[in-house]
Amino acid sequence: MRRSLPTLVVVVVGLLLLVDYVLINPTLAGLASGLLELIVLLAAAAALAGAATLVLRHWTDLTERRRDPLGSGVLLAGFAVMLLAGFYPGSTGASDPAVRWLVAALLAPLLAALFAMLFVFLLTAARKGLTLRTRQTAVMLAAAMVVIVLLLPIGGTVGDSLAALSGWAIAVPIGAVFRGLLIGVAVLTAVHAARILLTVDGADD
Repeated sequence: MRRSLPTLVVVVVGLLLLVDYVLINPTLAGLASGLLELIVLLAAAAALAGAATLVLRHWTDLTERRRDPLGSGVLLAGFAVMLLAGFYPGSTGASDPAVRWLVAALLAPLLAALFAMLFVFLLTAARKGLTLRTRQTAVMLAAAMVVIVLLLPIGGTVGDSLAALSGWAIAVPIGAVFRGLLIGVAVLTAVHAARILLTVDGADD
């Protein structure tokens, strides 16, 4: 009974939220809105608990000199700096100039560097794919070359035509592929989660 109660709660809440999207009912909409607020609060509590666990784990690694103490020290220092910028007396939180400067001067360049590394990884994957000589790799590289040509910074009438064509390509065929992938992943995730919650045999296959 103890194991089935959380499963029952999750299934009932999920069905209520799903029915709220299908039917127009003020009472049901109010109930769904309250449940969504409760879910947001639970997610925030889980995020805080995860952050506290992360800090405690890296503090232990730093004090006991295990795993990567340097990385743990950098992570804890980053936590401390962001918390000080957001909670010092007179701070306006996320909109505070100090927080915005930290995001613009530190976090944004780090994220840009990580995304820049994707180009190197894509080149490596393309080289390995070419060695296999598969049809899927050829299609992927051809599509990538077309997108690169469409996004070239060319001026004049040719540049305007390429810009319009690139906007259409991103919005229609590429957007359709991404929407299909997201829908497929969402459906498979929902089905797999339902099988796990309802303890259906073969859920781990």
